[in-house]
Amino acid sequence: MMMGGGGHGGPGRMLNTETEKPKNAAATLLRFWSYFRPWWYALALTGLLITVATSMQVATAPFIGQAVDCYLLPHATACWYDPVAVVGNQDARLAGLGKLVLVLVGLFMGGSILQGMAFFSMNWAGQHALRRIREDTFAQIHRLSMSYYAQNEAGNVMSRITSDTDTIQQALGFALLSVVSGILQLLITGGLMLTTNWPYALVSLSVVPFMAFATVYFSGQARRAFRKSRQEMGSVNAGLQESIAGVREVQAFNREDESIEQFRRANAANRDANVRAASFTSALNPVLEALGYVAIALVVVIGAISALRGAPLLGTAVISLGTVFAFIQYVQRFNQPIQQIAVLWTNLQSAVAGGERIFGLLDLTPEIVDAPNAQVLPPIKGRVVFDNVSAEYKVGEPVLRGVSFTAEPGQTVAIVGPTGAGKTTIINLIPRFYNVTGGSVKIDGHDVRGVSQASLRQQIGIVLQDSFLFSDTVLSNIRYGRIEASDDEVIAAAKLASAHSFIERLPQGYQTVLGERGAGLSQGQRQLIAIARAALASPRILILDEATSSVDTRTERLIQAAFDQLLTGRTSFVIAHRLSTIRNADQVLMVKDGQIIERGTHDELLTLRGAYHALYMSQFRREEEPAAA
Repeated sequence: MMMGGGGHGGPGRMLNTETEKPKNAAATLLRFWSYFRPWWYALALTGLLITVATSMQVATAPFIGQAVDCYLLPHATACWYDPVAVVGNQDARLAGLGKLVLVLVGLFMGGSILQGMAFFSMNWAGQHALRRIREDTFAQIHRLSMSYYAQNEAGNVMSRITSDTDTIQQALGFALLSVVSGILQLLITGGLMLTTNWPYALVSLSVVPFMAFATVYFSGQARRAFRKSRQEMGSVNAGLQESIAGVREVQAFNREDESIEQFRRANAANRDANVRAASFTSALNPVLEALGYVAIALVVVIGAISALRGAPLLGTAVISLGTVFAFIQYVQRFNQPIQQIAVLWTNLQSAVAGGERIFGLLDLTPEIVDAPNAQVLPPIKGRVVFDNVSAEYKVGEPVLRGVSFTAEPGQTVAIVGPTGAGKTTIINLIPRFYNVTGGSVKIDGHDVRGVSQASLRQQIGIVLQDSFLFSDTVLSNIRYGRIEASDDEVIAAAKLASAHSFIERLPQGYQTVLGERGAGLSQGQRQLIAIARAALASPRILILDEATSSVDTRTERLIQAAFDQLLTGRTSFVIAHRLSTIRNADQVLMVKDGQIIERGTHDELLTLRGAYHALYMSQFRREEEPAAA
């Protein structure tokens, strides 16, 4: 199926209706894992590297304690490589201390190198997973039905692939691995502390519950604020996209100030959400840092009392100065990941919020889906039957009621009527952009609900009032109607649509790259290219929705001549407000308030002197008079 662009009619545009739903972080993380699973080996390597790196860095703490007890203030103990006597010569102590320093340097450097390798491995897997998330989201955008886009701004949908995936990207690399590394550091450090002197360890860890409470509270508040920020960012993107797309209308109606004010309000809401999130994030770090200093003070005071008085702690051995120094290192290494996890956890919360929005989009079921037993529509002749069709966009608000007509193969059916009568709804039901709520639409005896959408739409061509062209060459834009078409076939279609002559005059001819939505071409030229695209697709059913409304009289005559060839042998449906496009139709349907109130040829309906006659006298007659003259 080939579409020329966006039409009119259909469900009214609404603001974003996304509402808060119960959030499940665990389910979201499991969804993330499903994207990581193909690269499990990279994650396994990352886990191994970060475990070894963390163990090497934590192992420096007991060696610092031994530097005090074995070499600086030696007493009888078994050191890291050789027992050292309390009374030893200075050279031996310096030699042992030198070796210990080399070991510490090796541990620091080795841990840093392995940690860097772990970050690379994690980022590699994360980028691959993120690519799949973007691809799935983009594919879902193409699967969703027209009704979804009638109720959701394009900018808000775009933010799922842009800002939401960017948030996830930031978290899947550094933040996630830092949190995992921090958890490992907590476990290893805590284990070493307990095995070294468990009473002393319990005293050192007594502030951890307070840290945990602060982390849960502040990170929870930050997560809600970040989720609000993501939603507000979607509104900002939506307003920005709409303002750029409608910049001509904004300037034409001198509404720049109002547009800027609307954007300012959306931007202010996003600012407030981010400030709130930053407030909780920034408050958490000093609270944890203060609690960390309390833990160090407890280690120093309790350890110093035991060491200076020579008194054991809770019946255990007397705490040596080396143990005090080691536990200072332990506490710092224990508190550091708590602070790091607390800060980075808010980033992960933001990523989870972004993931929830993306997965929420992926979980949407399109309103229009193929039936489980959908058949492939065979090549059609083009007989279209509307049998007592009813349709509605909102429950209880019918747009069409009891519409019945038959279009035989090769016939041209003109649909006329006032704005909002239901004309566009009728043509939207043929390619099944929307489902009927009553009756049926059949093509060659096949109910459109019983065949696959792809096989249905590939045999239908549509040229709409607002032609959409891509930022690509003219050749590619026409070839969009049939990708495998040769250059000669593209040129033939352009000639058929009377577009060849002006295309030849473009700077690079058919290789001219068009701007966004065909910028640089007139509305009529864009329409001619869209018609050439439909001609190249060679559909059996052709739908023209105001296809000539945006061109001048001379261009319209060229298009009409092309249509005389293009419509031959094809069933066509024409929505038009110009007499020239409907005068020769095989039947004209006069639609009002969702019902067909008159039908017949142009001359037959004029003879009835009914609603069509009134429409002709008010709108079409002035077109016919100059033509007759």
